[in-house]
Amino acid sequence: MKGVQPHMLFELIKDHLFLSIYILINLIVFFLYGIDKWKAIHHKWRIPEAHLILAGVFGIFGAILGMLLFRHKIRKPKFYIGLPAIFILELMCVILYLKYF
Repeated sequence: MKGVQPHMLFELIKDHLFLSIYILINLIVFFLYGIDKWKAIHHKWRIPEAHLILAGVFGIFGAILGMLLFRHKIRKPKFYIGLPAIFILELMCVILYLKYF
């Protein structure tokens, strides 16, 4: 790694670590939606809706993808309206952060 400064290497690792953690969180949320759908089909104890929505705040891509692929909670307004609303709010926060910081 000729020419790479130590602080540049730290920044590169830090950026990839954040992305890796973000992907991992979204995968976990995706599987939470799948597990809850499986439990619904098999009449088992369910994951509370509030927990699924809160998980969606941290892993919105996993939540939306899980909702669509597993066809889970697609008829409930708090999900088919709430999750896209969370996505839009998070996107606005990112845009504002990038613009002003």
